[in-house]
Amino acid sequence: MANNREQIKEWEAELSKTKYNKRTQHSIGLLKAKIAKAKDKEIARSSKKSIHQGYSVRRTGDATVILVGFPSSGKSTLLNAITNAESPVGNYEFTTLDVIPGLLEYKGAKIQILDVPGIVRGAASGKGRGKEVLSVMQNADMVIILIDVDRPQALKVIQKEIYDSLLRLNQVKPDVKIKKTGRGGIRIGRTVKTPDLTDETIIAMLKEFRTSNADVLIRTKIDADQFIDIVEGNKIYLPGITIMNKIDLVVPDIKEGDVDEFIKLEKKYNVDVAISGHNKVNLEAIKKMIFNRMNFIRIYCKEVSKPADMNEPLILREGNTLKRMCEKLHKDFVKKFKYARIWGPSVKYDGQKVVKILHELKDTDIVELHIG
Repeated sequence: MANNREQIKEWEAELSKTKYNKRTQHSIGLLKAKIAKAKDKEIARSSKKSIHQGYSVRRTGDATVILVGFPSSGKSTLLNAITNAESPVGNYEFTTLDVIPGLLEYKGAKIQILDVPGIVRGAASGKGRGKEVLSVMQNADMVIILIDVDRPQALKVIQKEIYDSLLRLNQVKPDVKIKKTGRGGIRIGRTVKTPDLTDETIIAMLKEFRTSNADVLIRTKIDADQFIDIVEGNKIYLPGITIMNKIDLVVPDIKEGDVDEFIKLEKKYNVDVAISGHNKVNLEAIKKMIFNRMNFIRIYCKEVSKPADMNEPLILREGNTLKRMCEKLHKDFVKKFKYARIWGPSVKYDGQKVVKILHELKDTDIVELHIG
């Protein structure tokens, strides 16, 4: 197995030295497939040997968000500032030695935020209990990466550790179907052009994964890395937010309303949001971004002959239907559903009778369910 790790290092070194162009496209794709296959063996081997089972966290609320960063990046301070948690705070590394949950309530949504122990370089391969920390993310709905102005280089390090732990942040799973067959070789169909991925490269990569007969249908533009992800079939696609903390160290007098200054800092550090957790500056921007990137919608329930309850919305996701609403309210509502009356953006007129349980709901709809 040591030879396997050495081989990976050799291939990675060769890959880093190879300049990408049309001539090298095929060899780069094949190298990436070999590295991915070898890393799969390493993961399988380390999983068998690992004595840790990871952290056990009970999910609550409408979504679970993982807060990850280097030790002493201010995760505990941020968690306490935006939730009801009381995570220990200290100006030394590894203050958080366990998973600390907090609850963020925003626009009617109840969002569980988990502060996990600090990530270190090499976490994906097990350093610093990294595998246990990263395993928590695989059951989350979103990941927040927190870095501070003293260590801006941490962003790329953490992103790589997350990538190596099979997570794909802010990526949509490519629409690619691979159906193994008994004979006929590899047949490739496309509905889009893939200039970064030729038939020759696809065939070579599939054979590297011991697939010699298959029907491949590609419906989205992809590259070699994305194709390998589909072949392996073990990747998790999640939304993510990057936050730069401790901006008060570079702009001591920054205030909540300094919009231009925030934008400038966010562009400089290539992050989504710049904040000061200690001074509680620009925290509302985080809450808003979490809500929006989770694609939440608010549905207000109404009883017959009574006004709608506008205080506590039912939180669903964009694209959810009346069926999903019924499932969330009561396990028997789906089979007992007769029709609904709806006021709001998903219907042509207020109070419209809707008999299709697969009717797609929109944000701020008011729904009166009729259950038989």
